[in-house]
Amino acid sequence: MISKATNETLYMLGYSLLFTVILGLLLGVVLFLTSDKQLLGGKLYARILYAVLSFVVNVMRSVPFVILMILIMPVTKMLVGTSIGVEGSIPPLVVAAVPFFARLVESALREVDRGVIEAATAMGASRGMIVLNVLLRESRTGLIAAVTITAVTLVSYTAMSGVIGGGGLGDLALRYGYQRFRLDIMVVTVIALVILVQILQMVGDALVRYFSRK
Repeated sequence: MISKATNETLYMLGYSLLFTVILGLLLGVVLFLTSDKQLLGGKLYARILYAVLSFVVNVMRSVPFVILMILIMPVTKMLVGTSIGVEGSIPPLVVAAVPFFARLVESALREVDRGVIEAATAMGASRGMIVLNVLLRESRTGLIAAVTITAVTLVSYTAMSGVIGGGGLGDLALRYGYQRFRLDIMVVTVIALVILVQILQMVGDALVRYFSRK
């Protein structure tokens, strides 16, 4: 059971992290570009877009994950055909993690030296080139750290998905450890989650050190 639950947790983590990084990166870049004193900042449409996106992101981040899972159950069932199980847990995980990751991306991009951006603009680089070749490249260590933090956060979210029968280690700990008073199962699942978090953090730290040297 531990092996099966661990595989389910890794499955949920892998797919939810993939979609979170793709959607959150896009959202974070848009938030950065439309913020004040950036490439698109100052224009009316940019100010409106930033205000709307920032409000939505703040609202989504303020909703507890357990409540969010229940709220979007109809949407989850429409997307994947079920609102429970491993597949039913992935959409809520993505919805909860994308705003969190987008804010981390925005913060990482703000750390890029404005002089580099201005130099690229003076040399005639387009906005797309500046985003790809300057912003994302210069902030890659911060982005890797953001992915690591998000992955660790998603591990805790996958554990909470056991409340709606989401599968994985959290579901195992709830159904067998808590409801059946099996302390040994509870302890083993906690140890497995701690090991998973440690591995993710170590890999993320190693990648940050490597790209910092590069």
